[in-house]
Amino acid sequence: MLHPRSALGAPYRAGRVVPSKAQAAWQRRERAIFLHFGVNTFTGKEWGEGKEDPAIFNPAALDARQWVRAAKQAGFSSVVLTAKHHDGFCLWPSAATTHSVASSPFRGGRGDVVREFTDACRAEGVGAGLYLSPWDRHEPSYGDTPRYNDFYERQLTELLTTYGPLTEVWFDGANGEGPNGRRQQYDWPRVHATVRRLQPNALMFSDAGPDIRWIGNERGVAGDPNWCTVDPAAVPYPGADGPQIIRALQHGDPMGAVWRPGEADVSIRPGWFWRESEDAKVRSVDNLEQLYYSSVGRNANLLLNVPPSTQGLLGDPDVRALTGFGERIAATFALDVAAGALVTATQGGSTAKAAADLDPDSAWFAGAAVSEASIEFALNGPVRFDVIELREPIATFGQTIESHEIAARADGAWMVIARGTTIGNKRLHRIEPLTADAVRVTVRSTVGELRVSRLGLYARPR
Repeated sequence: MLHPRSALGAPYRAGRVVPSKAQAAWQRRERAIFLHFGVNTFTGKEWGEGKEDPAIFNPAALDARQWVRAAKQAGFSSVVLTAKHHDGFCLWPSAATTHSVASSPFRGGRGDVVREFTDACRAEGVGAGLYLSPWDRHEPSYGDTPRYNDFYERQLTELLTTYGPLTEVWFDGANGEGPNGRRQQYDWPRVHATVRRLQPNALMFSDAGPDIRWIGNERGVAGDPNWCTVDPAAVPYPGADGPQIIRALQHGDPMGAVWRPGEADVSIRPGWFWRESEDAKVRSVDNLEQLYYSSVGRNANLLLNVPPSTQGLLGDPDVRALTGFGERIAATFALDVAAGALVTATQGGSTAKAAADLDPDSAWFAGAAVSEASIEFALNGPVRFDVIELREPIATFGQTIESHEIAARADGAWMVIARGTTIGNKRLHRIEPLTADAVRVTVRSTVGELRVSRLGLYARPR
């Protein structure tokens, strides 16, 4: 029965917090590519100083279609480009500053990287996102709060009105001192209102959302547990710092009042911008696969940075790793060996079969007064698997499960093979290869109604 507090101590959440349609669609996309590109690509620095000469920016072989095709072929459905990083150099000919591609030799001073990027995304059917750094180490008005906020608004408006529909607008939390020694006070309500007005279907990322939150590290690792709901007061603004804030970003809050799923960003190289010296340090396919399980497999989205080179191309080592990773994930999830299983449940048995279909919105519902129940899958004979997938119907009913356990029957004997906390959009368990003829999922505690929309069993390629 449901009690005022769940088995793990969290109070029962009476209200239902669910994602917007755009948030639910974003979570199901799972993976995006990040492209850090700009003058830092040519200086070898991670954070430019704002004094770089635009003349150094000349990626002679730039091919945005190559970037986007590599992402698409690896199973990524959206790409985010750094239109302006902290150095203030703009990859589009901004009317607000001369510190841009218009002052560079790229395409004879008539180039527009953002245009080539967004055109490539639309040509390939991939979502386009843009990163616009609030911190600007070049702009003289930075630190003069009203003037700089007007400047930033002009640049943001240019990006939102010139390049077609965007899927994501990315705001970094970095906030450094201006040349006058003053810190800038950003007008976040104004920024958010501008995006809502000009790109109503775009989701906004920052430490504090409002649509997507940072996961609290740049290692591509989501917290465990990881709730999509958060207390908005716990992370009051982008760039807020402290151990309690990092914990709030990592784990979310089962009692949170707003839906703000996490995005786990990480680079395929040691740095965020390309350096030839790091060509031999690109992550392996095995490492990228592990990142997938520690991000997507823990109810977060993965944002993988793959930086273009000084030529304007993704490097061969990066593309090989990215392609191998995409092939590994596709091969793993190509066949669900639980398909066709006979499904029964201790509660809500009439809905049990919904946990075996492919509809993410249908689900086994254990009952209005049930917070602990089991669902069993009698498989089509003994099958081998080493990956277990669980999902909740988040789009309609939100996220409620806080503790679960999985057992399998092998040679007539049941054994527990995995235990976990939250599920949310997707929970993946990697186990040692096992051959079994039945699997049982037991939900131990919830903070609301108990629903499971899917169990899948898969075998990683040998």
